[in-house]
Amino acid sequence: MSQLTVENLQLWRGEAHLLKNLGFAVDAGCCLQVRGRNGVGKTSLLRALCGLTLLEEGQIRWRGQRVAADRSAFHSELAYQGHEVALKGDLSASENLRYGVGLRREVSAAEIAAALQRVALAATDIPVRQLSAGQRRRVALARVLLLDVPLWLMDEPTSNLDADGHALVAALLGEHLAAGGLAVVATHQALGVEASRLQTLELD
Repeated sequence: MSQLTVENLQLWRGEAHLLKNLGFAVDAGCCLQVRGRNGVGKTSLLRALCGLTLLEEGQIRWRGQRVAADRSAFHSELAYQGHEVALKGDLSASENLRYGVGLRREVSAAEIAAALQRVALAATDIPVRQLSAGQRRRVALARVLLLDVPLWLMDEPTSNLDADGHALVAALLGEHLAAGGLAVVATHQALGVEASRLQTLELD
């Protein structure tokens, strides 16, 4: 069964000891919301979980196995959406998804069209640089859907989205959790996730 476990995680940024003896477990069907003031280490935690930041100490386990023992296997089962959308400005939404997701798995034009429809993006064939920040965020959400993995790591996924976009994120998270997925989400905003599926981690 899918489970993400963190044990005694320690992380420094320069002289600042950001994360101290941090531990938690997230089971299938659950979302961990990471909260805290700016600069407290929310983004650093997500980057550590997905391997972009090295740990000073501690263990991360996925499905009961140490991630460090087989990082490739772990990475194949996660989708990381950072605060930046990481899209190529000269490519269209469809092209970004075809190439971005194609690095991980084969993806069809029909799957891409369905994902863009799910995130309610109509402008799919113009360069992404011509889209609004909220529209670009929707493309990034479509990429997460297309990766089709159990673990979502998301940093402020509702950034630049309007009220409909906030509702979309809540719906996508709800569907993912109901299907047995799990998520770790850093955000100040309410996620709209069922209370029975939501855990909260306050960083200070």
